[in-house]
Amino acid sequence: MDPIRIEVPLLVLPDAAILAGQLAPSSIAEYRTDIAGYLAWCQVAALPALAAPSLAQWRTHQAKETTLSAATINRALAAVKRLVKEAASQGYLHADLAAQFHGVAGVKAKALKERQRSHARTRITPADMRRLQDAPDRTTLKGLRDAALLAVLAGSGLRASEAAGLTVGMIRKAGQGWLLDVIGKGQSEAREALLSGEAHRLLLTWLAARPVLSQYVFTAFGGRGASRATGAPMSATSIWRTVQAYAVECSLAHIKPHDLRRFLGTQLAKTDIRKAQKALGHKSIETTARHYVLDELEAGLSDGLY
Repeated sequence: MDPIRIEVPLLVLPDAAILAGQLAPSSIAEYRTDIAGYLAWCQVAALPALAAPSLAQWRTHQAKETTLSAATINRALAAVKRLVKEAASQGYLHADLAAQFHGVAGVKAKALKERQRSHARTRITPADMRRLQDAPDRTTLKGLRDAALLAVLAGSGLRASEAAGLTVGMIRKAGQGWLLDVIGKGQSEAREALLSGEAHRLLLTWLAARPVLSQYVFTAFGGRGASRATGAPMSATSIWRTVQAYAVECSLAHIKPHDLRRFLGTQLAKTDIRKAQKALGHKSIETTARHYVLDELEAGLSDGLY
């Protein structure tokens, strides 16, 4: 007679480490932050974390009691749902529970339109970008890293999370130039991203000066005063703060890493919007045109039409 098997459901969410191999370490760290927020709220509200209604109530709480944007709320919801789905696929949770979590809808951007940041998309001119690029002190190790980082963000259009996960093996020679093989947002296969000659030279300078070995291109500093080079990758949050610090230094308000991505899209679209679409890895050219081309009407464009 076979022994009776009693299934005991997991009472807590597993650590986001189970997403290793699917997400970059920096993304896993961000998942942990969002998931920790959900778990802390469940504890205060005396609700079970492993119940889809709890997630739905957390969504409502964030919509009613916080000033978070729709994008921020939906990102946190997606982190919890992604973890539950993966936990089910690895046998830690039941598949029906994952399906219940998947069914929890996000918030609607229109419903929280008043929370949309007024500087969600900031235009950067070529002159602004040059000032930003020249801001890091290249006599310091950190300055060499940051100069390379800014050049890659502006010339390759990588998202902060993609730059955080960039490895040396993703840099590839292509004819007389260079490309990056990057696995982007929502993609299972690598896409090609541009790498300008200036960015490549700055990368080589930074990697040659770096006193540690690491597969990651942009590595963090630690220790007292954050002066000790480590082999750990920068987080997307650290990249965001780095870009913002130089933007403030250059008197460029509200600049974010994604604005550098839009800078590339805007500049490439001036000659060929399809090249901008390919460089940014968009499946739809409408996404490129709607969100990544920040051209303005120029005086005189209608002169001489007839």
